[in-house]
Amino acid sequence: MITESRSRNIADFAWRVVVAVIALNAALWAQTPAAPRPAAPRPAPTPSAAPQVVTPPPGYVLGAEDVLTVVYWRDKDMTTDVVVRPDGKISLALVNEVQAAGLTPSELRDRLTEESKRYLEDPNVTVVVKQINSRKVFITGEVGKPGPYPLMGPTTVLQLIATAGGFREYADTKNIVIVRIEDGRQKTLQFNYMDVTSRKNLRQNIELMPGDTIVVP
Repeated sequence: MITESRSRNIADFAWRVVVAVIALNAALWAQTPAAPRPAAPRPAPTPSAAPQVVTPPPGYVLGAEDVLTVVYWRDKDMTTDVVVRPDGKISLALVNEVQAAGLTPSELRDRLTEESKRYLEDPNVTVVVKQINSRKVFITGEVGKPGPYPLMGPTTVLQLIATAGGFREYADTKNIVIVRIEDGRQKTLQFNYMDVTSRKNLRQNIELMPGDTIVVP
């Protein structure tokens, strides 16, 4: 029969074996490289804003402060944005100064094509209008959004008032004035909003011209 002392020795030996196995497994586990964490997904790049382009009204004639993009399709180094100067000209590489004011975009394209033929073989030029700044009308006084507005096409007094956010609470809608310059002289035109909207005097709802200013007292 196994004595009590021998039983204790066997149990003690078994326990030491278990402890040794646990320690060995712990050491091996510590030496095992951790699995790499998956990289966090990168946010998708935000697409760049498309270049601002406007559609000029038919027969639109360029003027001072208009912003243009001149595109040379096979000579991209010459493609650039230009502003029509107060003297009506634009400046470009190679062709230098070219008259732009008073021309339609297609007429300016033809002129630039001809000028570029002195330096380039078969140039392909496009003129894009980015901003119309030469044809503006203005509205001031008791309206929601006073300020300058581009004249993109036929626009009446009523339409501009609506574009400017309508009247403020205390606007005097019966005594609106349109200030216009004709032949170097300033003239004023009356506009009674109540009469026009009630169809008593629709002739007051005139078509605006570049440079007109509407004053809403």
